[in-house]
Amino acid sequence: MSRIAIPTREDAPAAAQPLLDAVGRQLGSVPNLFRLVALSPSALQGYLGLNGALTKALDVKTRERIALAVAQVNGCDYCLSAHTYLGLNLAKLSEAEVALNRAGGSSDPKADAAIHFAVKVTQARGKVSDADIAAVRSAGFSDAQIVEIVTVVAENMLTNFVNLVAETDIDFPVVRAADAG
Repeated sequence: MSRIAIPTREDAPAAAQPLLDAVGRQLGSVPNLFRLVALSPSALQGYLGLNGALTKALDVKTRERIALAVAQVNGCDYCLSAHTYLGLNLAKLSEAEVALNRAGGSSDPKADAAIHFAVKVTQARGKVSDADIAAVRSAGFSDAQIVEIVTVVAENMLTNFVNLVAETDIDFPVVRAADAG
């Protein structure tokens, strides 16, 4: 059971309810993460703004691959469950690719460089080396895209931390970090 009570849409603060309604229209349901963050309408608005902006950045496959790698590093079962589902069903990643992403890699060489960099950023808390930046550049990422990778990492760190603190009830097919092959 979640350590922080997850409100229903009706129990969420009034200022958050239209935001939750928009999430429901977009996703077809409102996952527990969104209802949890809705406890603070400001936090929900900020998260949704960042999330929406990043859909215009890197492609969906790259974003989901990074999300899987970051969730695995952080041991966030909620985010692993959500992004495994999204990776398979939205980004159309294969099960083998999802497993590689969780392990910090990819079968696609360019994506592999992005994921390796994202893992380094996560593990080193941003204190990456010149060689790490050179490696992601040599894979074809521009400086703007490097900033986008870091921002996707930060967005996922945010949701990982919220879910780890709250021990959010998982409302996706359950995937556990400890079960990584």
